[in-house]
Order: sequence, then C-alpha cells, then structure tokens
Amino acid sequence: MRVCELREKEVINVCNCKRLGNPVDLVFDACSGCIEAIVIPGPGKICGFLGSDSEYVIPFSCIKKIGEDIIFVEICEEKYLVPCK
Repeated sequence: MRVCELREKEVINVCNCKRLGNPVDLVFDACSGCIEAIVIPGPGKICGFLGSDSEYVIPFSCIKKIGEDIIFVEICEEKYLVPCK
C-alpha cells in the first residue's frame, strides 16, 4: 500500500464508532524504517471549523484492521490527542 492510498481511508475508533478523520502524516523510526504512528488532525476549534490546534498521534499497535476504505483503531481518544507543534 502506498502512503497516498492510506491518506484516502477514514479512521474509525471501534471503542465508540466515532469517525476521527483521514491520516495526514506518518511517524517513522529512522533506524528501523518501521511505521510507529499515524497522525490525524484533531477536532476543529468551533464545531469543526477554523482548523485544529491538536492532532491524534495513534501508535501503529492500536490499528486493529486496515480495509479498502476504512482503518479501524482502538484508542482512548483523550490519551492520543496532543497539541500541534
């Protein structure tokens, strides 16, 4: 799978069936070359508008299934929602 294909998939949290968004970036381990996490923009500031000042950084180990159109993750959202750098 190519990164551009991964970016088109919707990420769904299986804990609450909430749509988190689409991946915008990946975090790699420079030594091993392995993917450590996927990055998804966080919720908008005002009802989903005006951009986001946070993002979900979801460890690859939390990905449960990658399908044709959807990526299923199992996370506690508050734990993986971090401020943007």
